[in-house]
Amino acid sequence: MAVAGAAAAAQAIKASGTIVRVESGVFEHVVGWQDEPVVIRSDGGRFGKFQYMTSYGGFAFYAKSGVPLHISGKAKVIEAKKIWIPG
Repeated sequence: MAVAGAAAAAQAIKASGTIVRVESGVFEHVVGWQDEPVVIRSDGGRFGKFQYMTSYGGFAFYAKSGVPLHISGKAKVIEAKKIWIPG
């Protein structure tokens, strides 16, 4: 059964590409490097964790924070019900 779970996780990673988990400060910097950033944000529901995702240089960057991050005013922010990443 564990093998099936590992195979499913590997397939999910292949389907979603490379996701880089970073600290919230690094995420804010990555957004700042972009001319026209798009950020996906989820408030994390009952667990109170804000989740963020953006794309830069062919990678998807993901961060989690207990407080809202400072996102550049030039960013387009898309509110999501949930952000799910494998693993």
